[in-house]
Amino acid sequence: MQADRSEWQGSALLALAVLGLGAGLAAHLAGQPGIAHGFWIAGTAPALLSLLAEILRSLRRGGPGLDIVAALSMTAALAFGETLAAAVVAVMYSGGTRLEAFAEGRARREMRALLSRVPRHATRYGAGGLEQVPLEVIGPGDRLLIRQGDVVPVDGTLASEVAFLNTAALTGESLPSRRLQGAPAMSGATNAGEAFDLIATRIARDSTYAGIVRLVEAAQRDRAPMARLADRWSLGFLAITLGIATLAWGLSGDPIRAVAVLVVATPCPLILAVPVALVAGMSRASQMGVLIKGAGPLERMAGIRTLILDKTGTLTEGRPQISAILRREGPDPPEILRLAAALDQASQHPVAQAMVAAARARDLPLPAPSEVTECAGEGMLGQVDGHRVIVGGHAFVTGRIGVSAPRPEGAAPGALLVAVAIDGVLAGHLILSDLLRPGVPETLAGFRR
Repeated sequence: MQADRSEWQGSALLALAVLGLGAGLAAHLAGQPGIAHGFWIAGTAPALLSLLAEILRSLRRGGPGLDIVAALSMTAALAFGETLAAAVVAVMYSGGTRLEAFAEGRARREMRALLSRVPRHATRYGAGGLEQVPLEVIGPGDRLLIRQGDVVPVDGTLASEVAFLNTAALTGESLPSRRLQGAPAMSGATNAGEAFDLIATRIARDSTYAGIVRLVEAAQRDRAPMARLADRWSLGFLAITLGIATLAWGLSGDPIRAVAVLVVATPCPLILAVPVALVAGMSRASQMGVLIKGAGPLERMAGIRTLILDKTGTLTEGRPQISAILRREGPDPPEILRLAAALDQASQHPVAQAMVAAARARDLPLPAPSEVTECAGEGMLGQVDGHRVIVGGHAFVTGRIGVSAPRPEGAAPGALLVAVAIDGVLAGHLILSDLLRPGVPETLAGFRR
């Protein structure tokens, strides 16, 4: 609410300053200098009063800041009748303040988007069965039910036999990872498979995702070294500015020379442009999935000499795609893909959906499957166009058809291998990989330059 009020006040100050400047210029061009001065004063006064109030708040916090120079320039310009200069400074200052508020508001919206992923309640096993409880009451040892699509609320260990977790929000890894009973599960991961049970090992505020949220909150409060430098030298800058202004007045005998020095020295670009650029950069980065710890690290990036990049979702597309179809026996590769994707239409698993998307991209007709059975975390089987089709991991498929076959070679490290059996015969394998983004070689070459 306070932030919304500040944004509204900043917009009002900017509107008044621009209106006063524009109306004054119109009156001046119409040959009404007296009315023009009145408009310029009216446009400057609200910005000046707001600036003086901000200076008082800064003094109570223990630092004068560079705002004093802007206040002095507007005050001196009004005092010596240079109302146009005062109006211009008022527009500069109120405009810069509004830009900063806009950038900070966008950063807050990105923060709210991040916080929106944090669940507020969890499903816990109690004496009377399942119950919805706030995260605050969950403690180590509690048994929780994580439904399909739910975000894991707290760090814990897997109590069910198998689970598929999408950890893209934590690690950027696009392919869901298969976790077995007893494996750790971090808060912030999304359940990409069937429902499973989780034994909590930490309370919510000490869990992984809560730590990420705290880092981002600290980043929003952090100030860049360049911005801190401006405040550190504010008193010295003020003293030099006043000295030069006094010298200009004394040597020329014209107080307008002092006003000119104050107006030129008004450091709006330094005190506003730096925070605006840094906050906007952090906001844009978070919108694209990049969390920067603070404004300081962002500024220091200009001096880096070594860059370490995560592959998934950075150099690669961040989603599984079919990179090859290895035929073993039976139909040709497009038919293998068509029958496998037709069966996978009955599954919500991300890998199954990737296969369906690949088949549709190739304009392959996908009939509706029947008699579908899905074994969570292993594979599925069913009828497609009169064929008995089995799709899943290599061990699952070969075990179902009762054959012993080695895993095929040719899959790149990190690729996902999906076996397909048709009418009791191992027809082939689909290789799903996270492909390089277009332009990655050129981007890396640009980084080296």
